[in-house]
Amino acid sequence: MSLTLLLDEDSQAKYLVKLLIEADHRVLTVNQAGIMGNSDMKVLEYACQHNRILLTRNCDDFQLLHQTNPQHSGILAVYQNAEISKNMSYKAIVRAIHNLETSGLNLVGQFVVLNQWHY
Repeated sequence: MSLTLLLDEDSQAKYLVKLLIEADHRVLTVNQAGIMGNSDMKVLEYACQHNRILLTRNCDDFQLLHQTNPQHSGILAVYQNAEISKNMSYKAIVRAIHNLETSGLNLVGQFVVLNQWHY
């Protein structure tokens, strides 16, 4: 299985992009899409218009947008801890996405905390 993803500004590290592509996901960064620096609302609108699931670390802002309008292809949120050692590595993010895919959960209209899928 594979997901069609849009990676937010905070999640478009080259190594993460490489790992996601190697895992057969269709990946587009906001930089590649030409929407770098746009508002969170515009980024989510772009994801909706292009049927892409948004991957972000900007969890609070996108959770608010989700609560306002849950009509989107899905938001995958990666929460970061003040203690850096507790944060998910890029490999852990890819593994969590795999675990989520394996579950068969329909992501449309969902705000999913990827940290909970890291096991």
